[in-house]
Amino acid sequence: MSRFTLDDLAAIIAARAGSTAEQSYTKSLLNAGPARAAKKFGEEAVEVVVAAMEEDRTALVEEAADVLYHLIVLLKTRGISVDEVMAEMEKRTGQSGHAEKAGRAG
Repeated sequence: MSRFTLDDLAAIIAARAGSTAEQSYTKSLLNAGPARAAKKFGEEAVEVVVAAMEEDRTALVEEAADVLYHLIVLLKTRGISVDEVMAEMEKRTGQSGHAEKAGRAG
């Protein structure tokens, strides 16, 4: 089992933010801004769906990794930390998914 965490990934992304776009794909995405990061995240999410529908386990694992990476980059473009997202997840664990969803403003 891997000990690599989303916090580890977020730390790598934060470190690469101090790089140059020529040196780092991450920096080039951050420089391009939220719209570009959101587009890349969406493209990767579609690829996850395709891999899942095709029942391609290897592709699904690979594309899921891409989704997590691009999600954290997107969050960073908006100044949102993984900790903030995890705190929201933690809040939701105290109730059923149906109750949580029904309680959202909408």
